[in-house]
Amino acid sequence: MQKVSDIMTRDVRYIAPREKLQRAAQMMSDLDVGALPVCDGKRLVGMVTDRDIIVRGTAAGRGPDDACVADVMSEQVRWCFEDQPIDEVMQQMADSQVRRIPVVSHGQERELVGIVALGDLASRERAGGDEQRAGHVLKEVSTSSGSKLS
Repeated sequence: MQKVSDIMTRDVRYIAPREKLQRAAQMMSDLDVGALPVCDGKRLVGMVTDRDIIVRGTAAGRGPDDACVADVMSEQVRWCFEDQPIDEVMQQMADSQVRRIPVVSHGQERELVGIVALGDLASRERAGGDEQRAGHVLKEVSTSSGSKLS
């Protein structure tokens, strides 16, 4: 059985909660991503998305040079461990309707050690000749729900 560590991205860029929104947006642009883990040191404390910057920041009148990531980030973040089975994490992503999940170390510190994206899972499924499971997760993640984080 494959584990998350077999497919996760290990060299994950993250941002500190005290950084300005402009810095988060610039990092997202440079990395061509729509979300960044937020870490205090290496400890995962949240996630910030491009949508958070616009909806929670700009739409609320917070300037990108004034507001901090902590002002708009989601603190309630789904995460997994690197030794979790991939199928379990795929189900977690479908249930939570998230496209990426930070991977943390065991223990109280929950240090960021990687990230798993829906694309990583789809690539794994294609390599194994079974795209149906990844397609199911994509469908579940893409189904609208007002009460779940994306």
